[in-house]
Amino acid sequence: MQKQEPVLFNKPLYQRVKDHILNLINSGTLRPGMQIESEAELVTTMGASRMTVNRALRELTAEGRLSRRQGCGTFVATRKPQAALFTIQSIADEIRSRGGSYSCTVHLLQEEKASPSLAAAMDLAPYTPVFHSIIVHKEGNVPIQLGCRYIRPEIAPHFLEQDFTQVTVSDYLLGIAPVTAIEHIVEAIIPEPWIRDLLEINGSEPCLALHRKTWVGQVIATKSTFYSPGSRFTLGGIFTPTSPGSIGVM
Repeated sequence: MQKQEPVLFNKPLYQRVKDHILNLINSGTLRPGMQIESEAELVTTMGASRMTVNRALRELTAEGRLSRRQGCGTFVATRKPQAALFTIQSIADEIRSRGGSYSCTVHLLQEEKASPSLAAAMDLAPYTPVFHSIIVHKEGNVPIQLGCRYIRPEIAPHFLEQDFTQVTVSDYLLGIAPVTAIEHIVEAIIPEPWIRDLLEINGSEPCLALHRKTWVGQVIATKSTFYSPGSRFTLGGIFTPTSPGSIGVM
């Protein structure tokens, strides 16, 4: 009988910690959104130092396999979604279309006076009333987008009466006031502390900020910004040039 060769642990210990976690994910023992063992528990399970375990978790987070939520722990990352860049689509529909579970939390829904800068951006007189909403959208209870919207009241006079846990703002607005033009501007930012808190991210994680204006006829109907953690979200789209050769870079 042929003698079996002993298994040699020739991998670095931090890689063995990574492999241990990846095996649990790939086997389905740990599913997206589930919390993994704490650093202290992994130190005991793997016989590794806290520094080694921390390195493994940092690398798995950078690779998009884990999501570390400040003050909550470390979770198996959900599949990083891609939002439409050139259209307006309900984020709830995007999540459900890939089999995810959608929920949201409404943090603000009120009437305010438009600041001079906001009024100028929306072509309003300073301190004109506007409706303001702040809603955090979640996939599997993990925040993936914060939407901050300002709405011209005459476009949606009953906006403040809606239950936006049952219908998304996009679906509601598109249902009563079809959009005739859209402006999208995207930038990468380190968000303000209140945004980080609502998205449950740390101070070093960048966000994609999508700034959107919509028009109904000749009137600016909404001005919005959507903040999405860079580790949990992407933006993309396909468009057709209006004439041959109108795309400058291929």
